[in-house]
Amino acid sequence: MSHSHIVKLLQQAVGERGITTSQQGTKHYRKGWRSGEGSALAVVFPQTLQEYWQVLKACVQTNCIIIMQAAKTGLTEGSTPSGDDYDRPVVIINTLAMDKLILINNGLQVLSFPGATLHKLEGLLKPIQRAPHSVIGSSCLGASIVGGIANNSGGALVKRGPAYSELALYAQVDCHGELHLVNHLGIDLGETPEQILNNLSSENFNKQIVLGEKKASASDYEQRVRDVDAHSPSRFNADPSKLYEASGCAGKLAVFAVMLDTFAIPKREKTFYIGVNNPQVLTQIRRDMLQQFKHLPEVGEYLHRDMFDIADKYGKDTFLSIERLGTTFLPKMFAAKGRIDALLEKAPFLPSSLSDRILQGVSQLFPDHLPPRLRVYRDEYEHHLIVKMSDGGIEEAERYFTALFQKANDSRSDKGIEVKSNLGNFLSCTAEEASKAFLLRFAAAGAAVRYQTLNYKTVGDILALDIALRRNDDAWVEQLPEHIEKHIDKSLYYGHFFCHVFHQDYILKKGSDAKKVKADMLKQLDSKGAKYPAEHNVGHLYKADDALQRFYESLDPTNTFNPGVGMLEKHKRNCSCCL
Repeated sequence: MSHSHIVKLLQQAVGERGITTSQQGTKHYRKGWRSGEGSALAVVFPQTLQEYWQVLKACVQTNCIIIMQAAKTGLTEGSTPSGDDYDRPVVIINTLAMDKLILINNGLQVLSFPGATLHKLEGLLKPIQRAPHSVIGSSCLGASIVGGIANNSGGALVKRGPAYSELALYAQVDCHGELHLVNHLGIDLGETPEQILNNLSSENFNKQIVLGEKKASASDYEQRVRDVDAHSPSRFNADPSKLYEASGCAGKLAVFAVMLDTFAIPKREKTFYIGVNNPQVLTQIRRDMLQQFKHLPEVGEYLHRDMFDIADKYGKDTFLSIERLGTTFLPKMFAAKGRIDALLEKAPFLPSSLSDRILQGVSQLFPDHLPPRLRVYRDEYEHHLIVKMSDGGIEEAERYFTALFQKANDSRSDKGIEVKSNLGNFLSCTAEEASKAFLLRFAAAGAAVRYQTLNYKTVGDILALDIALRRNDDAWVEQLPEHIEKHIDKSLYYGHFFCHVFHQDYILKKGSDAKKVKADMLKQLDSKGAKYPAEHNVGHLYKADDALQRFYESLDPTNTFNPGVGMLEKHKRNCSCCL
């Protein structure tokens, strides 16, 4: 079928304003947040669930590849095309306009449409003293709820595990190539797709429901993360126990809505900032708190000193933007920056990465943004841990840290701040210190990219890994062999310490082969029993293991949705075995 006819059918579904086909107009949506891009016939922007269904019907009717996309915040190229070697026309469906949220059971659960973001959900739940499964992650603001479910995303919250739900409404192409709408929300919405979508959109259903045996969150995670002697990771994207229909589908289904649990907001919170030079002290803290504490931490974020420095300098504009403008503004700023970058690329006489250079330069004109006590800890300690406790856990942690660091025998004063440098020390943070510590941690991922971007003439590519170590692996500080180390300009470590999930960003030396270094890195991780990726899913950068491959094929037997993800084949499957 001709491309013009496909475009005409899509226009009938969403109108002329709901579709873009030009190279320039589609570029932002065809390009990954960090890397990767490919070709696409069109990007379509349905405004309603009904339009969304019509777009899917048109794509299936015309034998198009369908790539689902929401906020496009993933780091492994999983929500954009990859290359130009597809065997069918590619249509990207961007779902961000369909961002409705419906509270269920007086807010104990929430029903999320495909474009709703975590940020919007946080705002909706705050007045009723509830919180979503995840808080804003480290990569960028604007991440979508359904995107998190589709990728079994993790996050910073120690108690809640990966994003997970067994209650979803989704469209699926069966082995005969026919499109079906599957309602597994646990809500009676009618029989036909039209009835289901109309009733859902108009909220024509009972919002007091009984969930039954199906889960709306990973409710077993607290028990799992406490098992520090287990010879397996606590969470990772391809964990077979968390692959269920929409959960972990990686765009192999077109998700219309998911049901998720919400969580009570603590009455009190307190943040502690720990600095040590011996990483085994942090190992002891992790084991003690997970095994012995009645109250688990809310958050436990690790920063190595080198990552502190990169986030401090190259993440300062992000830090200041959130601090001074608030989180509501930032997604719009990211989107505007993307559009500006696309325009600037059309002017070859301008220097590369001009917007990044301007933001970096302006940020350095502002005064120091970090509290003095954090500066002292940066100078004194190599390893940093930010721990947020709530309610009864506050006093529990205060007693524990006080007793632990009283063992230090080298007390002195530096700039009026007590430092115990032998074993380490901790700060009971003020509200300002806590806020700024977490802002620094938030800025880390983008800062590594900024550093590589601005220094591209002297350094090579950035290699970003997110890994899950075994729960009983105490050797969490990486020791790289010389044949890998010689290719690295900077190794930057940060992550979710209690879950034993780490982000490891490597800035390679100029001329180093990123693919070869990555392959050697992954062999090292395999030898340690680590799992990867831990949070951002396989995308087009990692090979899906056998179990994950079988899961994808069961969801999408004809390879209509997101073909090539997990480094699998891109061609259409006829599935004659099913006929």
